[in-house]
Amino acid sequence: MYHNRPLFLVLKFLFNLLLLLASHADPGQPCSKKSSLIGFQSEFTMVQHQLRGLLTIVDDCTFQVSQFDMLSGSDVHWWGSIAPDFTNLTHGFVISDHKLNQTYKNASFNMHLMKNISWDQIQVLSVWDLPTASDFGHILLPNGSDASSPPSPSSEDNLVSGQVHRVPTMFDNCKVLSKNYRIRWSLNESANSIEIGLEAAIGTQNYMAFGWANPNSTSDLMRGADVAVTGFTEEGLPFADDFFITKYSECLVDKDGSAIGVCPDTIYEPNDPVGLVNNTVLIYGHRRDGVSFVKYRRPLKSVDNKYDLHVNHMENMTVIWALGSMRPPDTLRPYYLPQNHGGPRLVTYGHLVLNASEHFDDCLGPLDAEDEEDQDLIIADANLPLVVTTGAELHYPNPPNPSKVLYINKKEAPVLRVERGVPVKFSVQAGHDVALYITSDLLGGNATLRNKTEIIYAGGPESEGVPASPFELVWAPDRNTPDQVYYQSVYHQKMGWRVQVVDGGLSDMYNNSVVLDDQQVTFFWTLSKDSISIAARGDKKSGYLAIGFGSGMVNSYAYVGWVDNIGLGHVNTYWIDGKDPSNVHPTSENLTYVRCKSENGVITLEFTRPLKPSCSHDDRPECKNIVDPTTPLKVIWAMGARWNNEHLSERNMHSVTSQRPVRVMLMRGSAEAEQDLRPVLAVHGFMMFLAWGILLPGGILAARYLKHVKGNGWYQIHVYLQYSGLAIVLLALLFAVAELRGFYVTSLHVKFGIAAILLGCLQPLNAFIRPEKPADGQDVSVSPKRLLWEYFHAIVGRCAVVVGVAALFTGMKHLGDRYGAEDVHGLNLALIVWFLIGALITMYLEYRERQRRKDKTSGRSKWVLGNLEEDDSIDLLSPSRAFAGKESENSGRMEVQLEPLNR
Repeated sequence: MYHNRPLFLVLKFLFNLLLLLASHADPGQPCSKKSSLIGFQSEFTMVQHQLRGLLTIVDDCTFQVSQFDMLSGSDVHWWGSIAPDFTNLTHGFVISDHKLNQTYKNASFNMHLMKNISWDQIQVLSVWDLPTASDFGHILLPNGSDASSPPSPSSEDNLVSGQVHRVPTMFDNCKVLSKNYRIRWSLNESANSIEIGLEAAIGTQNYMAFGWANPNSTSDLMRGADVAVTGFTEEGLPFADDFFITKYSECLVDKDGSAIGVCPDTIYEPNDPVGLVNNTVLIYGHRRDGVSFVKYRRPLKSVDNKYDLHVNHMENMTVIWALGSMRPPDTLRPYYLPQNHGGPRLVTYGHLVLNASEHFDDCLGPLDAEDEEDQDLIIADANLPLVVTTGAELHYPNPPNPSKVLYINKKEAPVLRVERGVPVKFSVQAGHDVALYITSDLLGGNATLRNKTEIIYAGGPESEGVPASPFELVWAPDRNTPDQVYYQSVYHQKMGWRVQVVDGGLSDMYNNSVVLDDQQVTFFWTLSKDSISIAARGDKKSGYLAIGFGSGMVNSYAYVGWVDNIGLGHVNTYWIDGKDPSNVHPTSENLTYVRCKSENGVITLEFTRPLKPSCSHDDRPECKNIVDPTTPLKVIWAMGARWNNEHLSERNMHSVTSQRPVRVMLMRGSAEAEQDLRPVLAVHGFMMFLAWGILLPGGILAARYLKHVKGNGWYQIHVYLQYSGLAIVLLALLFAVAELRGFYVTSLHVKFGIAAILLGCLQPLNAFIRPEKPADGQDVSVSPKRLLWEYFHAIVGRCAVVVGVAALFTGMKHLGDRYGAEDVHGLNLALIVWFLIGALITMYLEYRERQRRKDKTSGRSKWVLGNLEEDDSIDLLSPSRAFAGKESENSGRMEVQLEPLNR
């Protein structure tokens, strides 16, 4: 709509005139027109820097560039090569004196070849950045017979007739929807279709949506709208799906299979074998310089009258658009589903009236994203080696490049971040023809071969290895290491990428670190006397990162870190007792030194919390969130697209999570995958119950209540039960120590257990030093050592059983609190009932024993001469024992004195 912008036309004309005058060609030297390429037209293939444009060859030394867009580079030239492969492109040559060291916005100008350059020397005309050896964009000229080249005009007759070689990034129209969002389109009435390109400076996990509103709607434009949702998968592949909006909400599927919300057409009609419902056809897509671009085709008049709207390209129609985060597919919903766009109107969503047949060219210049880095970020850890391999080039950040590039930890040419003073270990397994080294040269491949100088910080020709025999390279960046260096191959250029060198970091700040399940989150911690400092860092881009303490999401304490729309980081705490958003309950834990940041989409959270919460209300969930350093801490994690600290909903649920918890040994600084320890702990608990609940108390009861039985059967029973119980106790202890792989005497259960075992082990030693039994007819009271031993033996044995029973109860509580065992409450009740029954039995036996003694004592007065042998049934702990002994002795003497003589 140029008639509305006369000032713009004047400025554009003056700008192009200046560019034309700036050309270094000699206008006094006319060029001939002998080349067969004269009249050839082609659009530039975009490679990077958002380059677009149309090239026309004017004569043997002149070419015209129009509609030219490009983000600026450092030292950019017109470049020529004899073939489009990596080797020939990097060994190409400058073809024009004119430099392109600025940002171009829909520019048009003429360029001249250098005097010694002709068209027959050039098969690839490229826009080339010399310092980075980067191809910003290029055109293939039909000067060779390379059949593998991309499509080009088929004959010279067609070339001169004005046929233009088209590329997917160029369209007839372009309109600005918001500062960071544009729509491009080309109308094809004869084919009943329109090709649309959506272009936005957004993150990799965001969607772009555009479509036509219901023409019968005046206020609620979304309801009944027919839109296309586009974006990129987690693997970096583009997609474009046909959606129909029935409600202003995320797509939800009821139990009967009916769908409501912003849903793909194929969810409404799953049986669509011929593709009539989903008639949005993906043509092309790429991510360049932090900008997403997806091109698709849709019919103007669709055969699907239920979920598609007819587009009358000759009329004004209302269209809607939106940007936002998306939910990755899962087993229930195998689609990338858009979430609430949020944000202000005309920034993340909006609508306008559009006539598709009118010409629009509102897009002045390329989109310039704030974050242009799309490569994965790997943060080196001193305790974990970086595995260096090679693999196929898929998304190398600095084309052109060889077909094989370096991978670190299975990520293609990631940005590597290291910390000064922290050694970095590389396990080089890239093959004998790829030697790793850290260099100041961006291209690598031994800069001296290009007559360049470089500084090598680590590695060299010897740093090569294979998986069977890897080479370990250790590099310790120091204070003199520049902020940016490169990891490359000694023998090949452009296989690696950038290394960011920063001051300090998590590895320096925390004493321990482990990688959690699936190796996507790293967990850091430092223990102090009464608190623990914790950090967690994801290894992939996400909207939020959450870690939790527990065996699973349900019944776990969660710490969620995210960065809001204004760049402010948050860490919130929650108690989760279910799988719905309503089961996520905010808590008020005492967190200090809280930090959360997002770097290239990777979330890092940090906080310090007390080991034991100081709660004034014990009924709050967070009051039970105790971290015991001696007990393995079960840690889980989750990541998602978006978090909200106000009203949680389905869109806040995670998109990727750990498959199982990792048991972190806080004091040992290690971790292991969660295993089901309940069977082992059940064996340990049963053995301890058998010992402290049956055998050892049974041995005490035998010594107490079976002495009246003739013979020494009570003694054998006592000894066998005590030794059997003690052996089972020691065996159960070995089971627990072996399975838990640690022995820390801090928890109440362990303290009771150790005390009971020590008391139990004293009994065999006590029995070994037992004093001799008094001679027949001599009271035990006349042997103080024997009397003292009997008291000590009885007291220690009974104390051992009491402490052992306490260990049983604390063990049940420990099992429930730390390992999430079910039915612990029922087991506790059963244990209480068992010991109550035992107490009742003991009380009954004690009553019977006292009755027996009473009967025996009264029976002695009827005997003429009593048996003065030692009565083993006398209770050594009875306070009346000494008095009874004396009474018995006196009674015996009285019987002798009162015996009548029958003469």
